[in-house]
Amino acid sequence: MQALKSFYLAGAILLATSVSATAAAPTAGDSWGYRVVNRYNNEVRGNVEYRVDKVDADRFAVAVSSDVVALGLPRIDVYTSDGRWLKHPLINHDQPVIYEFAQPYPAYEFPLTPGKSWSLRVKAVNAASGRSASVRVDGEVLGSEQVTTPAGAFDTVKIKRRIYAGDFDGTRSETNITETEWYAPALGRAVRLERTSGYMDQAQCSDEMSACRPVRGDWDLFELVVNKP
Repeated sequence: MQALKSFYLAGAILLATSVSATAAAPTAGDSWGYRVVNRYNNEVRGNVEYRVDKVDADRFAVAVSSDVVALGLPRIDVYTSDGRWLKHPLINHDQPVIYEFAQPYPAYEFPLTPGKSWSLRVKAVNAASGRSASVRVDGEVLGSEQVTTPAGAFDTVKIKRRIYAGDFDGTRSETNITETEWYAPALGRAVRLERTSGYMDQAQCSDEMSACRPVRGDWDLFELVVNKP
């Protein structure tokens, strides 16, 4: 039994440590898409499509569109060559707001070895308002897992993140976001991601703090439905 456990552990470590080496470099024209499911009622909200628009030596730009306005207007996201955000929406009080990050957003800290954790803070600017924010990301690698999505079966690294969006606003606290991601090293991106968010609003609290409840945001599941390298 111990030998079997060691075998699986070695395999998980091999998968995780090879993430940056096996992920294919993006090419202009590559595209992929996710189906978005409302986990409160398990109804499909719509689909989001991504297409690599431009590739430079240290970054690439992706055109993003959706088939319903509720999932966001067309935009351009910018990533580092290893897939971390430089320009990307972040949930602010249940609304996606485009942030420009001074340093790469630490969604991943390679190599993604099982049990690895990190807590990093990055400076960001709200692209619409120009307001600065200090964003903290607490990440943890939970292990390896094979998952099946409408696009197929994938070997993945399972990651848990807690994000503090730095969007304090009057009576509203900063948004707390929790994400569980199944990252496929072979693709260099998530094939499944589950996300919830919430915040406190003192204006909605009674005089007794015990009656103050978090404002719940969307609870969404993103599943890969198409991948066209």
